[in-house]
Amino acid sequence: MTTTPAGRNLTRRGLIQRAGVGAALVGVLFATGGTSAAQASTPSAPAAHAAPNLPPGDTSNGADNFYTSDKVTVQKVSFKNQYRMNVAGNLFIPKNVNRRTKNPAMVVGHPMGAVKEQSANLHATKLAEQGFVTMSLDLSFWGKSEGRPRNAVSPDIYAEDFSAAVDFLRTQTFVDKERIGALGICGSGSFVISAAKIDPRIKAVATVSMYDMGAANRDGLRKSLTLQQRKDILNQAARQRDAEFAGGPTAYTGGTPEQLTENSTATEREFYDFYRTARGYSPNTTTHPTLTSNVKFMNFYPFADIETISPRPMLFITGENAHSQEFSEEAYRLAGDAKELMIVPGAGHVDLYDRVNLIPFDKLTTFFRTNLK
Repeated sequence: MTTTPAGRNLTRRGLIQRAGVGAALVGVLFATGGTSAAQASTPSAPAAHAAPNLPPGDTSNGADNFYTSDKVTVQKVSFKNQYRMNVAGNLFIPKNVNRRTKNPAMVVGHPMGAVKEQSANLHATKLAEQGFVTMSLDLSFWGKSEGRPRNAVSPDIYAEDFSAAVDFLRTQTFVDKERIGALGICGSGSFVISAAKIDPRIKAVATVSMYDMGAANRDGLRKSLTLQQRKDILNQAARQRDAEFAGGPTAYTGGTPEQLTENSTATEREFYDFYRTARGYSPNTTTHPTLTSNVKFMNFYPFADIETISPRPMLFITGENAHSQEFSEEAYRLAGDAKELMIVPGAGHVDLYDRVNLIPFDKLTTFFRTNLK
């Protein structure tokens, strides 16, 4: 694994492999799967997911999204954010934890458009095995959390959900109020950063396969989205607002494709293999956000003032072959002094969702143990 601590120059761009990720992946490329410009112009309702007979998916490198542990107890919890919306979570408590003492804890956020049962529970369970009290949560408008319309995009409320989870953890008698961290996977990486900028109670921040959801929607991967394409997306969303205000059906966009074709990109296939197979499928999400709300990401700048999080430490983990690597690199470049970038050799973006043999749990454990003393 390549680790770049603060103060060292990044010299690995030649190592980045972008195979199959074309410039057609543009602004509405969603964190759970890309869409082309043509697909983006045709909003569609999310597909109904009835107990499908799913293909197994690629379970190499120890893929184990639904991992459970006999060393950890799991408790379903619910708490209100400051918008008085109920947020659903799973609380993971090590069975050997001393409930008469104060223990370190952390919040774990799922990929954008996913639910806590996809990647977040796995990371929370693995870290609970290492002695942390952990919580995975469903972001508002997704999964078991409240919010209407379903699948709405609201970066401000997403960030608030992490702070609300910190509120909850700080009320637990066996949690140390001053030793709470946060881990964000994929799109949640940008929401965790957004929360930490204004919530000093979050003492350490780590991201895995992070997407800057603002930049991904404004600019596309590698700034492939033109200004005119961005304006076309905004005009389409504005027209859809008119249609829905007049009583028309809700339209959806982005997300993981429901079917693959011979023209599907490598990125679409990567996400499909997780979300549309038994490897990572959940009946509680379609991954498709509402079309009219997805443009709110264009007003989302999570890396602005990221340096103000320092001296609280930040760890950015990304795969050597991840199409999203640029976002972790940019966050690392802009962050304050207490920062570290880890590149996982041979790993792609979705690989770090569930491939236990690739996810650097040892590094995450060391980072949080060191910084939540």
